[in-house]
Formats: sequence, C-alpha cells, structure tokens
Amino acid sequence: MTFVEMLAGAERANRSMLCIGLDPDPARFPEAMRGDASRIFDFCAAIVDATRDLVIAFKPQIAYFAAHRAEEQLERLIAHIHRGAPGVPVILDAKRGDVGSTAEQYAREVFDRYGADAVTLSPLLGFDSIEPYLRHDGKGAILLCRTSNPGGADLQEQRLASGDQLFEHIARLAAGPWNRTGQIGLVVGATYPAEIARVRELAPRLPLLIPGIGAQGGDAAATVRAGWRGAGANTTGPIIVSTSRAVLYPGDACGGDFASASRRAAETARAELAAARAAIGQ
Repeated sequence: MTFVEMLAGAERANRSMLCIGLDPDPARFPEAMRGDASRIFDFCAAIVDATRDLVIAFKPQIAYFAAHRAEEQLERLIAHIHRGAPGVPVILDAKRGDVGSTAEQYAREVFDRYGADAVTLSPLLGFDSIEPYLRHDGKGAILLCRTSNPGGADLQEQRLASGDQLFEHIARLAAGPWNRTGQIGLVVGATYPAEIARVRELAPRLPLLIPGIGAQGGDAAATVRAGWRGAGANTTGPIIVSTSRAVLYPGDACGGDFASASRRAAETARAELAAARAAIGQ
C-alpha cells in the first residue's frame, strides 16, 4: 500500500487520528532502564506494542536515536512496528532539506535503510530538494508548512509579492504542481488552529501532520475543528494529530508497568480527538 492508503486503513481500523511520537530520552525512562541508551529499542517497542491498536501512525524522531548512537535500534524499531502493526505507517521525523545527490542519499537512508513509510522534509530549497523522495514508489513526503514553534513566524508568516504568506505559498505548491505522486502532506502545528484552517482550505486533499497537542499546549478540539476533512465538501485529507511526551512519560507513572500507563494516556488522547470530531457532527 502507499503511505496515503496506509493512513486511510489505520484510521478506519483503529478509529483514530492519533499519532504517537517516539522521542526516547533515556534520562526519563523507568527506573530499571533510566540512563541506559542501549534500552531505547526496549522502551519504544513496549509502547508500540501497548498502543498499536490506538493510532493512525507512529513517528520516531531521528535525533533522539542518533544522539545516542542508536541508529541500529531505530532500524530494529521500525521493522518491529511493521511486523507488529503492519497496517500502521511509520513517519520518520527527520526534517531533511538538501538537493541533488545529497537528497538522493537522504531518501535512501529514510526509505531503504530505515524502512519508513514517510518522512518530514523542509521545502525551503525548492522542488528539486523534494523530488528525490518522490521517486520512491508509494512513500510519503510531509513538508514543513506552519510549524508549532513560535519562531516559525519569522519566515513562515512573511508576506510575498503575490499576497500570500510563505506558509500559504508552500500549501499551494504542495497541493498543486509538487504533488506528482499524490503522497505529499503538510506539517501544521496544533498551536495555530487558524493557520490549520487556512492550510486545510488551500490543501483540502492532503494529509496534515499536526504536532503540538499535549506538552506543547495545542488544543485537541480546536485542532479537529480546524483540520478535520468534514470542514468542507471537497476536503478528503486525513489529519494525523501527534503527541509525544504526554504518552511516553505520563506523569509519575513510568514505573515497572510504564507501557500500561502509556496506553491509558493514548486512550485518553484518542478519546479527546474522537469527542472533538463528534462535536462538529462528523
């Protein structure tokens, strides 16, 4: 299946818009694992196994692995997800951005080495920095558009000669001439629901990866109202609402049964998103 087809299947099977970000920090692991970077796979795999029926996607963040020389554990983890949750796509959060042969090598890293189904990318170098990823049949390319951090406004809200803000221009390109394979999506932060609504208006058929609920302060109900595909008659793209720390480290519950605590946190997040959808009559 293509990335977009996997998203649709996982949404139906798991009745979910929830994506769990896998950002392993050994300093925050349960006591028996704490500080031990060799246990990154064990920690993440336990959470995957506990939540695989609750999610639309998993999103490992490559820096949390590479910083601990744990790239081999990342390979194992993605393979583990594909075995244990074969219908759930894996989005590698790498935010790559380069051109030519370098972009080709990054694409090989993401899709051939790690086996991810999609990757996050910076579009600021233009289409030739995106195109090498699109050569990988059925794989997703999710472009940074209006990110959840406050500093994103420094560039993303700049007004162009066309009248568009930069993030609007990116959305138009992604929904139009750049989407040659039908597998492009956009990143829009949950902390900016008005911008989510605007991106959804400009890109009604694209998947939206929406980080920022939970620890970053994004509101689940506002996110769903702004981005859910029922927002317009031609809106068909799914939303992938991501949370990381709230599920990985649920309060002081990271004891011996930390995976069960993570499951409860994921169930709560999924229920909040479902209630938001129900509130808008979808």
